[in-house]
Amino acid sequence: MSGSPTLAEFVIAVDGPGGVGKTTVSRAVAEALGCRHLDTGAFYRAATVLAMLHHLDLSNEAAVMGVIAGTGIEYDDGRIFVEGIDMSKAIRTSAVTARVSRLSTLPGVRMLLVRRQREWLAGRGHRAVVEGRDIGTVVFPQAPLKVFLMARPEVRAFRRAGQQAIPVSAARQRLARRDHLDSTRNTSPLVAADDAIVIDTSDIDFRSVVEEILQLAAERGIRPSAPA
Repeated sequence: MSGSPTLAEFVIAVDGPGGVGKTTVSRAVAEALGCRHLDTGAFYRAATVLAMLHHLDLSNEAAVMGVIAGTGIEYDDGRIFVEGIDMSKAIRTSAVTARVSRLSTLPGVRMLLVRRQREWLAGRGHRAVVEGRDIGTVVFPQAPLKVFLMARPEVRAFRRAGQQAIPVSAARQRLARRDHLDSTRNTSPLVAADDAIVIDTSDIDFRSVVEEILQLAAERGIRPSAPA
């Protein structure tokens, strides 16, 4: 990136595990800045739906990659489309949630989807708040602002239990399994970038987190877009 990120292009990378508030926070930051928001996890969930629809074994990387490569996946305003069909609800089912972490460990799949995510940004003026688990380290390592959100395990479990209407104990077990898979995979493991700002969201409300990120953005010359 060259020049002022205020006038040209920027990415604010928001990474972290589940239950830390990535989506709520990143959407609010994007709205405040007048730019697009991208939930990269939606791409992995859409790919999981594709694999399920084609009855593929998720360990068959070549077959999964073949289906993804030949299928249009688009993200717009919080919704994910597969070949033009809105799959935003389908990707949030418990069946997809149970399988997406396994699919996300496949190196070839990650390579394909990272390419799609970069193409998404290129087609939208190179201005966005992007959330995920490898944004600051892999997808957009040159982002002028990288934030890594975290929270205590019990807080994350309580939040996720409320989102999914499941017992807190079950939520904590699921999060622990996902954390293990994300942090130990060979390709793009979940880790804070060396230059990321780490924010613990355990004891502060989401609006305070948003304000802190906006202040960090302003310090880097990233400010709201002027009204058209």
